[in-house]
Amino acid sequence: MPVDRPTSPTEPQPLERLLEVSRTLSSTLDLPQLLQTVVDSAAELTQSEAASILLYDSSAGELRFEAASGSQRSGLSAISVPLDSSIAGWVFTHTRPIVVQDASADPLVYRRVDSALKFKTRSILGVPLLIKREAIGVIEAVNKHPTRNYTEDDLAILETLAAQAAIAIENARLLSK
Repeated sequence: MPVDRPTSPTEPQPLERLLEVSRTLSSTLDLPQLLQTVVDSAAELTQSEAASILLYDSSAGELRFEAASGSQRSGLSAISVPLDSSIAGWVFTHTRPIVVQDASADPLVYRRVDSALKFKTRSILGVPLLIKREAIGVIEAVNKHPTRNYTEDDLAILETLAAQAAIAIENARLLSK
């Protein structure tokens, strides 16, 4: 029996949009395209100024920006992020999400990124990308639109997106070998 869904002449609801993104991710094997879809969707779904994916580089022992949304995407590829002194590093090593509502007061905010990009990080929502409970990277949403804080819903949406993204990333990597 079909399920009646409320229709809206405007944008799809977050869960409907998340389902659309999940379908796209499951059918995309091109890693750069997949990563860009994830970060664009993360920014949209959490109503953030930007989002990024950092993947672990085992040879360097650091996280590296692999994709970003927003106006900052071009400058991030040259920046690596340490595991021991950054929000992304904390999320990666603890395999737990984190919400930082006031980045100016958090000593783990890696200021080199803001400095290099002439950007101001106000808030961060970070979620690990996990495969079999092992972190392969991190998704970060940055700067919830002004006058708002990240919510439990934002966290749940980003965790769901991260779970789908991690599987899609792993599949794309395996198929490219």
